[in-house]
Amino acid sequence: MSSCAWAVGPFLKKYHDEEWGVPVHDETKHYEFLVLEAMSCGLSWELMLKKREVFRTVFADFDFRQVAKFTDADVERIMGVEGMIRSPRKIRAMIHNARCFLAIEQEFGSFDHYIWGFTKGKTLVYHRHQEEGEWETRNELSDALAKDMKKRGFKYLGSVILYSHLQAIGIINDHELSCPRYQELLKVTDVEYR
Repeated sequence: MSSCAWAVGPFLKKYHDEEWGVPVHDETKHYEFLVLEAMSCGLSWELMLKKREVFRTVFADFDFRQVAKFTDADVERIMGVEGMIRSPRKIRAMIHNARCFLAIEQEFGSFDHYIWGFTKGKTLVYHRHQEEGEWETRNELSDALAKDMKKRGFKYLGSVILYSHLQAIGIINDHELSCPRYQELLKVTDVEYR
């Protein structure tokens, strides 16, 4: 048995084997993954994994409550950190997204309750992916989530990015059938086949 075909190289392999598709229910972890996804817009996921510790440093250990309080001075500080992606628009968006994240937490009790509510707490497995090899980069679920999050003010989180996010946090199990993680994760999730 082998890992998913994309899990090549130390960063991607470790991420695949230890994190990708594992259900996330921790608020800080949710914000961390949203930062990684949003920062990845136009860049590679491997680069995001390599930059993760830089992001951890500049975004207050992914404490969204702290990040939501950041000011223009913080944007300037972050821009000066070695190894940081120097995009003021993206940095401001991460701060803005932290504020949107807080608003969702206040409305729904937690971001976790909000995002898992789209599948009623279930992990989805799509037959057309697993059996027919019809892989996709967005679908009706990610479209609906993107539309709702855009309405709530989130930035850099379109349908394609959010489809990847849903895979990352375990709402969609897109491990290949031949990958050992596929079966391992089926055992720890409440699965709905579609």
